[in-house]
Amino acid sequence: MKILFLVPYPLKESPSQRFRFEQYFQILEKKDYQWQVQSFFNSREWQLFYATGNAFEKVWALLKGLIKRVHALILATSCDFIFIHREATPIGPPIFEWLLANVLRKKIIYDFDDAIWLTDRENESWILKTLKWRKKVASICRWSYKVSCGNQYLTHFASNYTSNAVINPTTIDTENYHNKSLYLDVHKESDEVVIGWTGSHSTLKYLTVIAPVLQKLESQYPGVSFIIIADQLPQLKLKRMKFITWKAETEIQDLLKIDIGIMPLPDDQWTQGKCGFKALQYMALEIPAVVSDVGVNTEIIADEDSGFLCATEDEWFKSIEKLIGDKQLRKKIGLQGRKRVVEYYSVLSNSSNFLSLFK
Repeated sequence: MKILFLVPYPLKESPSQRFRFEQYFQILEKKDYQWQVQSFFNSREWQLFYATGNAFEKVWALLKGLIKRVHALILATSCDFIFIHREATPIGPPIFEWLLANVLRKKIIYDFDDAIWLTDRENESWILKTLKWRKKVASICRWSYKVSCGNQYLTHFASNYTSNAVINPTTIDTENYHNKSLYLDVHKESDEVVIGWTGSHSTLKYLTVIAPVLQKLESQYPGVSFIIIADQLPQLKLKRMKFITWKAETEIQDLLKIDIGIMPLPDDQWTQGKCGFKALQYMALEIPAVVSDVGVNTEIIADEDSGFLCATEDEWFKSIEKLIGDKQLRKKIGLQGRKRVVEYYSVLSNSSNFLSLFK
């Protein structure tokens, strides 16, 4: 059985790819599947494409990616399944998806973990809207053999266009990666209670949802500090904030410096499509998670048991305050959080579900 993965980003760099299918590659090999990956962008092109400026180089990166996709049509002829994550190309109509499904008659497994038929950009220009061509998501769902969705909200959308939409949650490797017992040499630098957040530049804006709460906590609790792990420095007015540049090599060690993990989100259509990845990371490492009472978070976390769900600033403040003052509560919530991830959101628990995509 041969699988061709058509993905937008380079391997081992994008969270959506790493935790939705890359960590299943070894399992596919053990089950005698043959697979290969074609990324639209390499590492340099990916960073370049989502930065400002460099228009000529961006156009060149797009042309190179499109040439790769033409080659992918040739590669696809010898494959049984074509796994497409998000889209075959970052701009334009779904030409390659149409050719794969309707000309080459290939079985497409279409995978997404965001409400990618929408946008979270405010005041997006009509040019960008046209280039992104987001209505293609519905068409690709219609042409696909199966649609792999990160949560129920996404599955509900896909079900408008296909009867073969299934939930394939974003999962954590709780045995070999997000496993606290493998990093016993990690020690905190002080006895401060550290409130932490991890994410990319695209989600940094969500920290503004609870910025006043964080400032209030800092002013009332001298023993509290903050860590932000990201690819860009956040604009937060916090005196005791440490910024750590995200690196794959130190990702887990950096997360283990956190005592309380936070995941604020606004409540809108875009965030309904989120798959709770930050919360899952914290929970898997036994870090108590305090998250917005939005979307799939309400399924991942049992409030005040495996984490805290918050809808107002007052709830955010009181939940974090409880954890600041009670080390045993932090430990208890952390253990319950890991237990829940292992049982429902781990590679181990989801392997048969993932493999069923290719039956």
